[in-house]
Amino acid sequence: MGVSGCGKTTVGKSLADKLGWEFIESDVYHSKEDIDKMANGIPLTDLDRLPWLERLHTLLIKKQAKNISLILACSALKRSYREMLYDGLCGCMFVYLKGDYDLIMERMSQREHFMKPPMLQSQFDALEEPENALVAPISKPAEQIVQNIMHHYGISYKT
Repeated sequence: MGVSGCGKTTVGKSLADKLGWEFIESDVYHSKEDIDKMANGIPLTDLDRLPWLERLHTLLIKKQAKNISLILACSALKRSYREMLYDGLCGCMFVYLKGDYDLIMERMSQREHFMKPPMLQSQFDALEEPENALVAPISKPAEQIVQNIMHHYGISYKT
């Protein structure tokens, strides 16, 4: 979890690959209206995000019912969003990819995404830093972040 541009997809995909787990990119579950809104520089409201979070929660419940281990890359900016996502789930862990505004702005300026760099401040404004998550500084290389996550949670490579 973390603001746009912090590396959720990069770290999440790498971790999922190493573990042989499924990877889910939450951005693909946004409605076209929400994507258009963000692409036009309009921050989403809690009301805008609600159907997206509900879709993700339903997906997570279905995956857990099938005993599928996965990594979800999701901003999960507010405590209430995280609570909604993990409601009824077992073994849900959060990793907060934390970085400063300047570093993330630099990264966002170098990528193509519907969330444009001018929207970054709205992400920081909405962010409620988690209390019960592994905090991973994004100033470190993605591979080192992945190794730290695996070490922290005692997870081994898929054999």
